[in-house]
Amino acid sequence: MDYISILKDICIYPGVSGHEEGLAGYVAWMFEKYCSNVEIDKFYSVIGVIKGNSDAGKKVMITAHLDEIGLMVKSIDEKGFVRISNIGGVDSKVLLAQEVVIHGRKDIFGVIGAKPPHLLKPEEVKKAVKMQDLVIDTGLSAEEVKEIVSVGDIVTFKAEPFALQNNKFSSKSLDNRAGVAALIGIMDNLTRLSHDCDVYFAATSQEEVGLRGANIAAYNINPDLAIVIDVCHGEIPGSSKEEAFPLGKGPAIAVGPNLHRRLTKKMIELAKEENIPYQVDVEPGDTGTEAWAVQVSRSGIPTLLVSIPLKYMHTVIETLDIKDIKNTARLVSRFISMIGNEMEDLMCC
Repeated sequence: MDYISILKDICIYPGVSGHEEGLAGYVAWMFEKYCSNVEIDKFYSVIGVIKGNSDAGKKVMITAHLDEIGLMVKSIDEKGFVRISNIGGVDSKVLLAQEVVIHGRKDIFGVIGAKPPHLLKPEEVKKAVKMQDLVIDTGLSAEEVKEIVSVGDIVTFKAEPFALQNNKFSSKSLDNRAGVAALIGIMDNLTRLSHDCDVYFAATSQEEVGLRGANIAAYNINPDLAIVIDVCHGEIPGSSKEEAFPLGKGPAIAVGPNLHRRLTKKMIELAKEENIPYQVDVEPGDTGTEAWAVQVSRSGIPTLLVSIPLKYMHTVIETLDIKDIKNTARLVSRFISMIGNEMEDLMCC
């Protein structure tokens, strides 16, 4: 499977939280190659189903959110500069000198200006950049901007995906289009594996603003088991070894109270048996992922979390190792193939 081509296709799509409809349609088209039924729900999450071999098979839901962080137009001043607010966790420090696209009546390009260092006052050098002080310059007058742009329009980052050396890949939106690519990899693997469970694939919306799509999908599907695929922090200079994971060493399997203990242990055992590289992510509290919402949906859903290490999260140069996506797909698909007959026993305390 060509994961780089898949990532290039889905990372360029705008899909800011609450504005995922275009991306959802494209992801649904990709799901249709493998799934017997594909639907887009009212919140633009994409749900696909691959039926298992048993009529009495359990339901497994695998989620990966498709939305991305972004910006929203807050106001347009008398000189045509566009002021912005954030949607999701955008760090204002990474916005300086960025190229952006405003999605108004038509798409227009702009840049987020930065005051040159020659013009900075000594006290300004030490101050953090504030979102309210940043503006987008489109080159148009106020009258021209207002003909195209309205307050509330979304803004995305203009960044082209590209391959680095050694199987590395960089792009915006890899949080969590990497997980969506893994979903497609799992589907492809399942075409060559026998499994009793009905598998529901959920590319979910609005994760970046409150885990909403996963919450809705989990309630509607009501699975017997959920596996959440997301990204975790990749190792960079100065990062803690307890909080960041090296790229290329396999997905991180989370352990902690948010995750089902016996099923997590079984997944780790499987990774060892199948020689699939993996790492262990200790999560003593809120995982910051959809696992937090899915676990407590309805009367409770046994949940697992598998994460793909990602460097420079929530920037336009998020970077990962393609091998980690491939091994995530291998691990989860083989787990689904294996778990059917054992699931009920493993869920018992």
